[in-house]
Amino acid sequence: MNDLSKNWPRTSLGQAQAQLTAPGMPFETVEAVIRGVTMRVWKNVPATAAEVFARAQAHGIAEFLVHQDERITYDGFARAVRTVAAMLAARGLRKGDRVALVMRNLPEWPVIFMGALLAGAIVVPLNAWWTGTELAYGILDSGARFVFADSERLARLKDLPPSVQEIFVTRGEGATRLEDIIGAAAAWRYLPDAPLPDISLSPEDDATIFYTSGTSGAPKGALGTHRSLTTNIFAAPFLVARNALRRGHALEQKPRVTLLAVPFFHVIGSLSVLLPNMAGGGKLVLMPKFDVQEALALIERERVTITGGVPVVPLSLMAQSDGHDLSSLELITFGGAPSPASLAARVRDTLGAMPGQGWGMTETSATCTSHSAEEFLHRPGSCGPALPVSSLKIMKDGAEAPPGTVGELWAFGPNIVKGYWNRPDATAETFADGWIRTGDIASLDAEGFCTIHDRAHDMVIRGGENIYCIEVENILSEHPAIADAALVGLPHPLLGEVPAALVHAIAPVSEEDLRAFAGARLAAFKVPVQMIIASSPLPRNAGGKLVKRDLRKVFAT
Repeated sequence: MNDLSKNWPRTSLGQAQAQLTAPGMPFETVEAVIRGVTMRVWKNVPATAAEVFARAQAHGIAEFLVHQDERITYDGFARAVRTVAAMLAARGLRKGDRVALVMRNLPEWPVIFMGALLAGAIVVPLNAWWTGTELAYGILDSGARFVFADSERLARLKDLPPSVQEIFVTRGEGATRLEDIIGAAAAWRYLPDAPLPDISLSPEDDATIFYTSGTSGAPKGALGTHRSLTTNIFAAPFLVARNALRRGHALEQKPRVTLLAVPFFHVIGSLSVLLPNMAGGGKLVLMPKFDVQEALALIERERVTITGGVPVVPLSLMAQSDGHDLSSLELITFGGAPSPASLAARVRDTLGAMPGQGWGMTETSATCTSHSAEEFLHRPGSCGPALPVSSLKIMKDGAEAPPGTVGELWAFGPNIVKGYWNRPDATAETFADGWIRTGDIASLDAEGFCTIHDRAHDMVIRGGENIYCIEVENILSEHPAIADAALVGLPHPLLGEVPAALVHAIAPVSEEDLRAFAGARLAAFKVPVQMIIASSPLPRNAGGKLVKRDLRKVFAT
Protein backbone atom coordinates (compact mmCIF):
# COMPACT_ATOMS: atom_id res chain seq x y z
CA MET A 1 0.00 0.00 0.00
CA ASN A 2 2.87 2.38 0.72
CA ASP A 3 4.28 2.05 -2.81
CA LEU A 4 0.86 2.60 -4.27
CA SER A 5 0.32 5.66 -2.11
CA LYS A 6 3.59 7.39 -3.01
CA ASN A 7 2.81 10.88 -4.30
CA TRP A 8 -0.91 10.12 -4.16
CA PRO A 9 -3.11 11.96 -4.72
CA ARG A 10 -1.73 14.18 -7.45
CA THR A 11 -4.98 16.11 -7.51
CA SER A 12 -7.87 16.58 -5.14
CA LEU A 13 -11.17 14.78 -5.51
CA GLY A 14 -12.93 18.03 -6.36
CA GLN A 15 -10.35 18.98 -9.00
CA ALA A 16 -10.52 15.56 -10.64
CA GLN A 17 -14.31 15.59 -10.79
CA ALA A 18 -14.41 19.16 -12.11
CA GLN A 19 -11.95 18.31 -14.88
CA LEU A 20 -13.78 15.14 -15.94
CA THR A 21 -17.24 16.75 -16.01
CA ALA A 22 -16.21 19.98 -17.75
CA PRO A 23 -17.69 21.01 -21.12
CA GLY A 24 -16.31 18.92 -23.97
CA MET A 25 -15.17 16.08 -21.72
CA PRO A 26 -16.59 12.54 -22.07
CA PHE A 27 -18.19 12.77 -18.62
CA GLU A 28 -19.58 16.27 -19.09
CA THR A 29 -22.62 17.01 -16.93
CA VAL A 30 -25.46 19.39 -17.79
CA GLU A 31 -28.68 20.45 -16.15
CA ALA A 32 -32.01 18.84 -17.00
CA VAL A 33 -35.51 19.22 -15.58
CA ILE A 34 -36.85 15.81 -14.55
CA ARG A 35 -40.41 15.56 -13.25
CA GLY A 36 -40.30 19.27 -12.43
CA VAL A 37 -36.95 19.14 -10.59
CA THR A 38 -33.65 20.51 -11.94
CA MET A 39 -30.70 18.14 -11.57
CA ARG A 40 -27.35 17.26 -13.13
CA VAL A 41 -27.21 14.50 -15.75
CA TRP A 42 -24.50 12.93 -17.89
CA LYS A 43 -24.60 14.72 -21.26
CA ASN A 44 -23.18 11.81 -23.25
CA VAL A 45 -24.71 8.76 -21.58
CA PRO A 46 -27.20 6.75 -23.69
CA ALA A 47 -30.62 8.30 -23.09
CA THR A 48 -32.70 5.13 -23.50
CA ALA A 49 -32.33 1.37 -23.83
CA ALA A 50 -32.54 1.84 -27.60
CA GLU A 51 -29.36 3.93 -27.54
CA VAL A 52 -27.63 1.33 -25.37
CA PHE A 53 -28.61 -1.33 -27.88
CA ALA A 54 -27.26 0.74 -30.78
CA ARG A 55 -23.86 0.88 -29.07
CA ALA A 56 -23.98 -2.85 -28.39
CA GLN A 57 -24.68 -3.65 -32.05
CA ALA A 58 -21.67 -1.60 -33.07
CA HIS A 59 -19.31 -4.06 -31.30
CA GLY A 60 -20.06 -6.62 -34.01
CA ILE A 61 -18.24 -9.94 -33.75
CA ALA A 62 -16.55 -9.17 -30.41
CA GLU A 63 -17.41 -11.71 -27.71
CA PHE A 64 -20.09 -10.53 -25.31
CA LEU A 65 -21.38 -13.51 -23.29
CA VAL A 66 -19.62 -16.68 -22.15
CA HIS A 67 -21.68 -19.40 -20.48
CA GLN A 68 -20.00 -22.77 -20.00
CA ASP A 69 -19.03 -23.80 -23.55
CA GLU A 70 -21.33 -21.22 -25.20
CA ARG A 71 -19.75 -18.10 -26.68
CA ILE A 72 -22.03 -15.37 -27.97
CA THR A 73 -20.89 -12.37 -29.96
CA TYR A 74 -22.49 -8.94 -29.85
CA ASP A 75 -23.85 -9.57 -33.34
CA GLY A 76 -25.49 -12.85 -32.29
CA PHE A 77 -26.89 -11.20 -29.16
CA ALA A 78 -28.29 -8.28 -31.19
CA ARG A 79 -30.00 -10.61 -33.66
CA ALA A 80 -31.66 -12.51 -30.79
CA VAL A 81 -32.77 -9.24 -29.16
CA ARG A 82 -34.34 -8.03 -32.39
CA THR A 83 -36.15 -11.33 -32.82
CA VAL A 84 -37.60 -11.21 -29.29
CA ALA A 85 -38.67 -7.57 -29.70
CA ALA A 86 -40.38 -8.34 -33.04
CA MET A 87 -42.07 -11.45 -31.58
CA LEU A 88 -43.53 -9.51 -28.65
CA ALA A 89 -44.82 -6.80 -30.96
CA ALA A 90 -46.40 -9.43 -33.20
CA ARG A 91 -48.17 -10.90 -30.15
CA GLY A 92 -49.75 -7.56 -29.42
CA LEU A 93 -47.50 -6.11 -26.72
CA ARG A 94 -48.24 -2.44 -26.23
CA LYS A 95 -45.99 0.25 -24.85
CA GLY A 96 -46.16 0.12 -21.06
CA ASP A 97 -47.19 -3.55 -20.86
CA ARG A 98 -45.23 -5.48 -18.25
CA VAL A 99 -42.95 -8.43 -19.07
CA ALA A 100 -41.78 -10.57 -16.14
CA LEU A 101 -38.34 -12.17 -16.29
CA VAL A 102 -37.80 -15.12 -13.94
CA MET A 103 -34.53 -16.97 -14.39
CA ARG A 104 -30.96 -17.45 -13.24
CA ASN A 105 -27.97 -15.92 -15.03
CA LEU A 106 -28.33 -17.36 -18.52
CA PRO A 107 -27.50 -15.77 -21.91
CA GLU A 108 -31.24 -15.56 -22.55
CA TRP A 109 -31.70 -13.14 -19.61
CA PRO A 110 -30.15 -10.05 -21.25
CA VAL A 111 -31.72 -10.97 -24.59
CA ILE A 112 -35.23 -10.88 -23.08
CA PHE A 113 -34.41 -7.82 -20.96
CA MET A 114 -33.34 -5.76 -23.97
CA GLY A 115 -35.86 -7.24 -26.39
CA ALA A 116 -38.78 -6.37 -24.13
CA LEU A 117 -37.47 -2.84 -23.51
CA LEU A 118 -37.08 -2.22 -27.25
CA ALA A 119 -40.67 -3.41 -27.77
CA GLY A 120 -41.78 -0.70 -25.31
CA ALA A 121 -42.42 -2.93 -22.31
CA ILE A 122 -41.78 -2.29 -18.65
CA VAL A 123 -39.50 -5.19 -17.67
CA VAL A 124 -40.07 -6.85 -14.28
CA PRO A 125 -37.02 -8.88 -13.19
CA LEU A 126 -38.11 -11.15 -10.35
CA ASN A 127 -35.86 -12.76 -7.76
CA ALA A 128 -35.01 -16.28 -8.98
CA TRP A 129 -34.68 -17.41 -5.35
CA TRP A 130 -38.28 -16.56 -4.53
CA THR A 131 -40.83 -19.27 -3.85
CA GLY A 132 -43.75 -19.86 -6.19
CA THR A 133 -46.01 -17.79 -3.91
CA GLU A 134 -43.60 -14.87 -3.93
CA LEU A 135 -43.17 -15.05 -7.71
CA ALA A 136 -46.93 -15.17 -8.19
CA TYR A 137 -47.26 -12.05 -6.04
CA GLY A 138 -44.76 -10.16 -8.21
CA ILE A 139 -46.53 -11.19 -11.40
CA LEU A 140 -49.94 -10.28 -9.97
CA ASP A 141 -48.83 -6.96 -8.49
CA SER A 142 -47.08 -5.84 -11.68
CA GLY A 143 -49.88 -7.09 -13.93
CA ALA A 144 -47.35 -8.80 -16.19
CA ARG A 145 -48.76 -9.79 -19.58
CA PHE A 146 -45.88 -12.03 -20.66
CA VAL A 147 -43.64 -14.19 -18.46
CA PHE A 148 -40.22 -15.60 -19.39
CA ALA A 149 -38.77 -18.30 -17.12
CA ASP A 150 -36.18 -21.04 -17.04
CA SER A 151 -37.29 -24.60 -16.37
CA GLU A 152 -36.66 -24.51 -12.60
CA ARG A 153 -38.62 -21.30 -12.10
CA LEU A 154 -41.40 -22.49 -14.43
CA ALA A 155 -42.01 -25.44 -12.11
CA ARG A 156 -42.80 -22.96 -9.31
CA LEU A 157 -45.28 -20.89 -11.31
CA LYS A 158 -48.76 -22.10 -10.40
CA ASP A 159 -52.14 -20.34 -10.36
CA LEU A 160 -50.96 -17.34 -12.34
CA PRO A 161 -53.22 -14.28 -12.55
CA PRO A 162 -55.44 -13.69 -15.59
CA SER A 163 -53.21 -10.81 -16.75
CA VAL A 164 -50.69 -13.38 -18.07
CA GLN A 165 -51.25 -13.93 -21.78
CA GLU A 166 -48.37 -16.31 -22.45
CA ILE A 167 -45.46 -17.99 -20.67
CA PHE A 168 -42.16 -18.70 -22.39
CA VAL A 169 -39.61 -21.19 -21.09
CA THR A 170 -35.95 -21.43 -21.97
CA ARG A 171 -33.92 -24.62 -21.65
CA GLY A 172 -36.99 -26.62 -20.69
CA GLU A 173 -40.50 -27.76 -21.60
CA GLY A 174 -44.00 -27.03 -20.36
CA ALA A 175 -44.71 -23.68 -22.04
CA THR A 176 -43.90 -21.88 -25.28
CA ARG A 177 -40.26 -22.75 -25.93
CA LEU A 178 -38.09 -19.69 -26.45
CA GLU A 179 -35.73 -21.86 -28.50
CA ASP A 180 -38.52 -22.32 -31.07
CA ILE A 181 -38.36 -18.54 -31.59
CA ILE A 182 -34.67 -17.66 -31.35
CA GLY A 183 -32.96 -21.05 -31.44
CA ALA A 184 -30.13 -22.21 -29.20
CA ALA A 185 -27.60 -19.60 -28.07
CA ALA A 186 -24.88 -20.97 -30.36
CA ALA A 187 -27.12 -20.34 -33.38
CA TRP A 188 -28.15 -16.76 -32.63
CA ARG A 189 -25.57 -15.44 -35.08
CA TYR A 190 -27.52 -17.09 -37.91
CA LEU A 191 -30.81 -15.33 -37.08
CA PRO A 192 -32.12 -12.84 -39.65
CA ASP A 193 -31.68 -9.16 -38.79
CA ALA A 194 -35.32 -8.59 -37.80
CA PRO A 195 -36.61 -4.99 -37.84
CA LEU A 196 -37.18 -3.39 -34.45
CA PRO A 197 -40.75 -2.43 -33.50
CA ASP A 198 -41.70 1.11 -34.45
CA ILE A 199 -41.69 2.35 -30.86
CA SER A 200 -40.52 5.79 -29.78
CA LEU A 201 -38.69 5.77 -26.44
CA SER A 202 -37.83 8.82 -24.33
CA PRO A 203 -35.68 9.14 -21.18
CA GLU A 204 -38.72 9.63 -18.94
CA ASP A 205 -40.64 6.60 -20.21
CA ASP A 206 -41.19 3.83 -17.65
CA ALA A 207 -38.70 0.99 -18.13
CA THR A 208 -38.34 -1.37 -15.16
CA ILE A 209 -39.98 -2.58 -11.96
CA PHE A 210 -37.50 -4.09 -9.51
CA TYR A 211 -39.10 -5.41 -6.33
CA THR A 212 -37.76 -4.43 -2.94
CA SER A 213 -39.42 -5.48 0.30
CA GLY A 214 -40.71 -2.87 2.71
CA THR A 215 -41.08 -2.89 6.46
CA SER A 216 -44.70 -3.87 5.97
CA GLY A 217 -43.41 -7.21 4.71
CA ALA A 218 -45.07 -6.87 1.28
CA PRO A 219 -42.64 -6.33 -1.62
CA LYS A 220 -42.88 -2.98 -3.39
CA GLY A 221 -42.07 -2.45 -7.05
CA ALA A 222 -39.56 0.36 -7.64
CA LEU A 223 -40.60 1.96 -10.95
CA GLY A 224 -37.59 3.15 -12.93
CA THR A 225 -37.41 5.13 -16.16
CA HIS A 226 -35.08 4.77 -19.13
CA ARG A 227 -33.03 7.63 -17.66
CA SER A 228 -32.64 5.93 -14.29
CA LEU A 229 -31.88 2.69 -16.17
CA THR A 230 -29.00 4.17 -18.18
CA THR A 231 -27.50 6.69 -15.73
CA ASN A 232 -25.38 3.98 -14.08
CA ILE A 233 -23.61 3.18 -17.36
CA PHE A 234 -21.08 5.93 -16.66
CA ALA A 235 -20.48 5.07 -12.98
CA ALA A 236 -17.70 2.50 -13.50
CA PRO A 237 -15.83 4.23 -16.35
CA PHE A 238 -16.01 7.54 -14.51
CA LEU A 239 -14.41 5.92 -11.46
CA VAL A 240 -11.60 4.51 -13.61
CA ALA A 241 -10.98 7.97 -15.07
CA ARG A 242 -11.09 9.66 -11.67
CA ASN A 243 -8.56 7.20 -10.25
CA ALA A 244 -6.26 7.85 -13.20
CA LEU A 245 -6.34 11.61 -12.66
CA ARG A 246 -5.79 11.21 -8.93
CA ARG A 247 -2.66 9.17 -9.74
CA GLY A 248 -1.48 11.64 -12.36
CA HIS A 249 -1.93 9.12 -15.18
CA ALA A 250 -3.42 9.62 -18.64
CA LEU A 251 -7.06 8.71 -19.12
CA GLU A 252 -7.53 5.25 -20.59
CA GLN A 253 -10.69 3.23 -21.06
CA LYS A 254 -10.58 -0.33 -22.32
CA PRO A 255 -13.16 -3.13 -22.46
CA ARG A 256 -13.08 -5.41 -19.43
CA VAL A 257 -13.65 -9.09 -18.93
CA THR A 258 -16.08 -9.44 -16.04
CA LEU A 259 -16.90 -12.59 -14.11
CA LEU A 260 -20.50 -11.96 -13.08
CA ALA A 261 -20.91 -13.42 -9.60
CA VAL A 262 -24.14 -11.54 -8.78
CA PRO A 263 -27.60 -12.14 -10.24
CA PHE A 264 -28.92 -10.21 -13.22
CA PHE A 265 -32.20 -9.79 -11.34
CA HIS A 266 -30.51 -7.42 -8.88
CA VAL A 267 -29.92 -3.83 -9.97
CA ILE A 268 -26.19 -4.40 -9.48
CA GLY A 269 -26.09 -7.27 -11.95
CA SER A 270 -28.28 -5.63 -14.57
CA LEU A 271 -27.65 -1.89 -14.21
CA SER A 272 -24.11 -1.76 -12.77
CA VAL A 273 -22.63 -4.65 -14.77
CA LEU A 274 -24.74 -5.69 -17.75
CA LEU A 275 -25.56 -2.30 -19.29
CA PRO A 276 -22.09 -0.71 -18.87
CA ASN A 277 -20.47 -3.74 -20.48
CA MET A 278 -23.03 -3.75 -23.26
CA ALA A 279 -22.37 -0.10 -24.04
CA GLY A 280 -18.59 -0.37 -23.70
CA GLY A 281 -17.94 -3.65 -25.50
CA GLY A 282 -16.91 -5.69 -22.46
CA LYS A 283 -17.21 -9.45 -22.09
CA LEU A 284 -19.36 -11.06 -19.42
CA VAL A 285 -18.53 -14.52 -18.10
CA LEU A 286 -21.67 -15.97 -16.53
CA MET A 287 -22.12 -18.26 -13.55
CA PRO A 288 -25.60 -19.62 -12.70
CA LYS A 289 -24.52 -19.35 -9.05
CA PHE A 290 -21.22 -18.58 -7.37
CA ASP A 291 -18.89 -21.55 -6.87
CA VAL A 292 -15.34 -20.68 -5.86
CA GLN A 293 -13.62 -23.50 -7.74
CA GLU A 294 -15.53 -22.72 -10.91
CA ALA A 295 -14.78 -19.02 -10.42
CA LEU A 296 -11.05 -19.65 -10.08
CA ALA A 297 -11.03 -21.79 -13.23
CA LEU A 298 -12.98 -19.17 -15.20
CA ILE A 299 -10.70 -16.33 -14.07
CA GLU A 300 -7.71 -18.29 -15.37
CA ARG A 301 -9.33 -19.46 -18.61
CA GLU A 302 -11.00 -16.20 -19.63
CA ARG A 303 -8.33 -13.84 -18.22
CA VAL A 304 -10.97 -12.08 -16.14
CA THR A 305 -10.06 -8.52 -15.16
CA ILE A 306 -12.90 -7.69 -12.76
CA THR A 307 -15.24 -9.58 -10.49
CA GLY A 308 -17.00 -9.05 -7.22
CA GLY A 309 -20.19 -9.39 -5.26
CA VAL A 310 -20.90 -9.86 -1.59
CA PRO A 311 -17.84 -10.26 0.71
CA VAL A 312 -18.00 -14.05 0.38
CA VAL A 313 -16.65 -13.69 -3.17
CA PRO A 314 -13.25 -12.11 -2.33
CA LEU A 315 -13.01 -14.08 0.92
CA SER A 316 -13.49 -17.37 -0.93
CA LEU A 317 -11.09 -16.42 -3.71
CA MET A 318 -8.40 -15.48 -1.19
CA ALA A 319 -8.89 -18.68 0.80
CA GLN A 320 -8.46 -20.96 -2.21
CA SER A 321 -6.31 -18.98 -4.63
CA ASP A 322 -3.13 -21.04 -4.19
CA GLY A 323 -2.13 -22.79 -7.39
CA HIS A 324 -4.27 -20.58 -9.63
CA ASP A 325 -3.12 -17.86 -11.99
CA LEU A 326 -5.17 -14.82 -11.05
CA SER A 327 -2.72 -12.29 -12.46
CA SER A 328 -5.31 -10.90 -14.88
CA LEU A 329 -7.47 -9.56 -12.03
CA GLU A 330 -7.37 -5.78 -11.80
CA LEU A 331 -10.37 -4.97 -9.62
CA ILE A 332 -12.51 -6.83 -7.09
CA THR A 333 -15.59 -5.04 -5.84
CA PHE A 334 -17.68 -6.04 -2.85
CA GLY A 335 -20.67 -4.80 -0.92
CA GLY A 336 -24.27 -5.71 -0.19
CA ALA A 337 -23.38 -7.15 3.24
CA PRO A 338 -21.27 -6.07 6.22
CA SER A 339 -17.53 -6.51 5.69
CA PRO A 340 -14.49 -5.81 7.87
CA ALA A 341 -12.53 -2.64 7.14
CA SER A 342 -9.41 -4.77 6.69
CA LEU A 343 -10.83 -6.58 3.65
CA ALA A 344 -9.75 -3.90 1.15
CA ALA A 345 -6.06 -4.20 2.07
CA ARG A 346 -6.29 -8.01 2.22
CA VAL A 347 -7.66 -8.12 -1.32
CA ARG A 348 -4.79 -5.98 -2.56
CA ASP A 349 -2.10 -7.89 -0.65
CA THR A 350 -3.42 -11.40 -1.31
CA LEU A 351 -4.81 -11.25 -4.83
CA GLY A 352 -2.85 -8.33 -6.27
CA ALA A 353 -6.05 -6.65 -7.45
CA MET A 354 -7.41 -3.29 -6.44
CA PRO A 355 -10.47 -3.29 -4.15
CA GLY A 356 -13.64 -1.37 -4.89
CA GLN A 357 -16.85 -0.59 -3.06
CA GLY A 358 -19.92 1.57 -3.38
CA TRP A 359 -23.37 2.16 -2.02
CA GLY A 360 -26.76 2.06 -3.63
CA MET A 361 -30.15 0.47 -3.37
CA THR A 362 -32.91 -0.69 -5.65
CA GLU A 363 -34.55 2.74 -5.45
CA THR A 364 -31.32 4.48 -6.55
CA SER A 365 -30.97 2.14 -9.56
CA ALA A 366 -27.79 0.68 -8.05
CA THR A 367 -24.66 2.82 -7.71
CA CYS A 368 -24.96 6.18 -5.99
CA THR A 369 -21.50 6.35 -4.38
CA SER A 370 -18.31 4.50 -5.25
CA HIS A 371 -14.58 4.44 -4.80
CA SER A 372 -11.79 2.00 -5.46
CA ALA A 373 -8.03 1.53 -5.47
CA GLU A 374 -6.09 4.12 -3.43
CA GLU A 375 -9.22 6.04 -2.47
CA PHE A 376 -10.74 2.90 -0.96
CA LEU A 377 -7.50 1.79 0.68
CA HIS A 378 -7.23 5.16 2.41
CA ARG A 379 -10.87 5.12 3.55
CA PRO A 380 -11.79 1.42 3.90
CA GLY A 381 -14.70 2.20 6.21
CA SER A 382 -16.38 4.46 3.66
CA CYS A 383 -18.50 3.61 0.63
CA GLY A 384 -17.09 6.60 -1.26
CA PRO A 385 -18.38 9.97 -2.45
CA ALA A 386 -21.48 10.53 -4.54
CA LEU A 387 -21.22 10.38 -8.31
CA PRO A 388 -21.20 13.81 -10.02
CA VAL A 389 -24.86 13.41 -11.04
CA SER A 390 -25.94 12.39 -7.54
CA SER A 391 -26.19 14.29 -4.27
CA LEU A 392 -26.31 13.14 -0.66
CA LYS A 393 -27.33 14.82 2.55
CA ILE A 394 -27.72 13.82 6.17
CA MET A 395 -31.03 14.73 7.77
CA LYS A 396 -31.43 14.99 11.53
CA ASP A 397 -34.28 16.51 13.51
CA GLY A 398 -35.94 17.69 10.31
CA ALA A 399 -32.95 19.66 8.99
CA GLU A 400 -29.83 19.02 6.89
CA ALA A 401 -26.94 18.27 9.22
CA PRO A 402 -23.30 19.46 8.88
CA PRO A 403 -20.39 17.14 7.94
CA GLY A 404 -19.55 14.55 10.56
CA THR A 405 -23.10 14.30 11.90
CA VAL A 406 -24.74 10.89 12.02
CA GLY A 407 -28.31 10.88 10.75
CA GLU A 408 -30.58 9.56 8.02
CA LEU A 409 -29.07 9.46 4.53
CA TRP A 410 -31.05 11.11 1.72
CA ALA A 411 -30.05 10.70 -1.94
CA PHE A 412 -30.87 12.75 -5.05
CA GLY A 413 -30.30 12.47 -8.78
CA PRO A 414 -31.51 11.17 -12.16
CA ASN A 415 -30.84 7.60 -11.01
CA ILE A 416 -33.62 7.77 -8.39
CA VAL A 417 -36.74 5.84 -9.45
CA LYS A 418 -40.10 7.57 -9.93
CA GLY A 419 -41.66 5.82 -6.98
CA TYR A 420 -43.38 2.57 -6.06
CA TRP A 421 -45.65 0.83 -8.53
CA ASN A 422 -49.29 1.42 -7.56
CA ARG A 423 -48.24 2.57 -4.07
CA PRO A 424 -48.95 6.33 -3.91
CA ASP A 425 -48.87 6.43 -0.10
CA ALA A 426 -45.52 4.62 0.15
CA THR A 427 -44.17 6.82 -2.65
CA ALA A 428 -45.19 9.98 -0.83
CA GLU A 429 -43.54 8.74 2.38
CA THR A 430 -40.22 7.93 0.70
CA PHE A 431 -39.73 10.31 -2.24
CA ALA A 432 -39.89 14.11 -2.37
CA ASP A 433 -38.63 16.61 -4.98
CA GLY A 434 -36.09 14.19 -6.46
CA TRP A 435 -34.84 13.00 -3.04
CA ILE A 436 -35.27 9.59 -1.45
CA ARG A 437 -35.23 8.93 2.25
CA THR A 438 -32.99 5.85 2.23
CA GLY A 439 -33.54 4.71 5.81
CA ASP A 440 -29.79 4.18 6.21
CA ILE A 441 -28.01 5.84 9.11
CA ALA A 442 -24.85 7.48 7.78
CA SER A 443 -22.45 10.41 7.93
CA LEU A 444 -20.60 12.51 5.36
CA ASP A 445 -17.12 13.95 5.85
CA ALA A 446 -15.94 17.33 4.57
CA GLU A 447 -15.01 15.88 1.15
CA GLY A 448 -18.36 14.14 0.77
CA PHE A 449 -17.21 10.58 1.54
CA CYS A 450 -20.11 8.60 2.93
CA THR A 451 -19.96 6.12 5.80
CA ILE A 452 -22.93 3.86 6.52
CA HIS A 453 -23.36 3.24 10.25
CA ASP A 454 -26.61 1.28 10.51
CA ARG A 455 -29.93 0.58 8.85
CA ALA A 456 -33.02 2.36 10.07
CA HIS A 457 -35.18 -0.26 8.42
CA ASP A 458 -35.40 -3.52 10.31
CA MET A 459 -33.54 -5.80 7.94
CA VAL A 460 -30.95 -8.56 7.82
CA ILE A 461 -28.65 -8.75 4.77
CA ARG A 462 -27.58 -12.33 4.15
CA GLY A 463 -24.93 -12.52 1.45
CA GLY A 464 -26.41 -9.52 -0.34
CA GLU A 465 -30.03 -10.68 -0.05
CA ASN A 466 -32.37 -8.44 1.93
CA ILE A 467 -34.43 -10.20 4.59
CA TYR A 468 -37.06 -7.94 6.09
CA CYS A 469 -37.54 -9.05 9.67
CA ILE A 470 -41.25 -8.38 9.92
CA GLU A 471 -41.98 -10.72 7.00
CA VAL A 472 -40.25 -13.65 8.74
CA GLU A 473 -41.68 -12.70 12.13
CA ASN A 474 -45.21 -12.68 10.71
CA ILE A 475 -44.75 -16.13 9.19
CA LEU A 476 -43.40 -17.62 12.41
CA SER A 477 -46.25 -16.03 14.37
CA GLU A 478 -48.76 -17.82 12.15
CA HIS A 479 -47.74 -21.12 13.76
CA PRO A 480 -50.39 -22.06 16.34
CA ALA A 481 -47.76 -22.67 19.02
CA ILE A 482 -46.13 -19.23 18.64
CA ALA A 483 -47.37 -16.07 20.31
CA ASP A 484 -44.55 -13.73 19.30
CA ALA A 485 -41.38 -13.81 17.17
CA ALA A 486 -38.33 -11.63 16.61
CA LEU A 487 -35.66 -11.91 13.90
CA VAL A 488 -32.13 -10.58 14.28
CA GLY A 489 -28.93 -10.82 12.26
CA LEU A 490 -25.97 -12.76 13.62
CA PRO A 491 -22.44 -12.13 12.29
CA HIS A 492 -21.19 -14.64 9.73
CA PRO A 493 -17.60 -14.75 8.36
CA LEU A 494 -18.65 -15.22 4.72
CA LEU A 495 -22.25 -14.07 4.37
CA GLY A 496 -21.93 -10.97 6.56
CA GLU A 497 -24.89 -11.96 8.67
CA VAL A 498 -27.50 -14.70 8.87
CA PRO A 499 -31.04 -14.64 10.30
CA ALA A 500 -31.78 -16.02 13.75
CA ALA A 501 -35.12 -16.00 15.57
CA LEU A 502 -36.29 -15.86 19.16
CA VAL A 503 -39.87 -17.02 19.57
CA HIS A 504 -42.34 -17.05 22.45
CA ALA A 505 -44.06 -20.45 22.45
CA ILE A 506 -47.37 -21.07 24.18
CA ALA A 507 -47.44 -24.78 23.32
CA PRO A 508 -44.76 -27.47 22.79
CA VAL A 509 -42.92 -27.06 19.47
CA SER A 510 -39.45 -27.96 18.23
CA GLU A 511 -36.93 -25.89 16.31
CA GLU A 512 -37.09 -28.42 13.47
CA ASP A 513 -40.88 -28.05 13.25
CA LEU A 514 -40.61 -24.26 13.10
CA ARG A 515 -37.90 -24.33 10.46
CA ALA A 516 -40.00 -26.67 8.31
CA PHE A 517 -43.04 -24.43 8.83
CA ALA A 518 -41.07 -21.35 7.74
CA GLY A 519 -39.37 -23.18 4.87
CA ALA A 520 -42.72 -24.07 3.33
CA ARG A 521 -43.68 -20.39 3.23
CA LEU A 522 -40.43 -18.49 2.68
CA ALA A 523 -37.49 -18.56 0.29
CA ALA A 524 -34.72 -20.72 1.75
CA PHE A 525 -32.36 -17.80 2.41
CA LYS A 526 -34.97 -16.19 4.70
CA VAL A 527 -35.40 -19.20 7.00
CA PRO A 528 -33.63 -18.63 10.36
CA VAL A 529 -30.48 -20.70 10.74
CA GLN A 530 -30.96 -20.73 14.52
CA MET A 531 -34.01 -20.47 16.73
CA ILE A 532 -34.37 -20.05 20.47
CA ILE A 533 -37.75 -21.06 21.87
CA ALA A 534 -38.75 -19.15 25.00
CA SER A 535 -41.67 -19.75 27.34
CA SER A 536 -41.86 -16.10 28.45
CA PRO A 537 -42.81 -12.96 26.48
CA LEU A 538 -40.17 -11.25 24.34
CA PRO A 539 -38.72 -7.93 25.55
CA ARG A 540 -40.56 -4.91 24.15
CA ASN A 541 -40.26 -1.23 25.00
CA ALA A 542 -43.01 1.08 26.20
CA GLY A 543 -44.06 1.68 22.61
CA GLY A 544 -44.52 -2.03 22.02
CA LYS A 545 -41.44 -2.38 19.79
CA LEU A 546 -39.05 -5.29 20.13
CA VAL A 547 -35.80 -4.39 21.88
CA LYS A 548 -33.49 -6.12 19.42
CA ARG A 549 -30.24 -5.13 21.03
CA ASP A 550 -31.34 -7.20 24.02
CA LEU A 551 -32.38 -10.08 21.78
CA ARG A 552 -28.95 -10.31 20.17
CA LYS A 553 -27.45 -10.75 23.64
CA VAL A 554 -29.50 -13.93 24.04
CA PHE A 555 -27.73 -15.51 21.07
CA ALA A 556 -24.32 -14.46 22.42
CA THR A 557 -24.76 -16.43 25.64
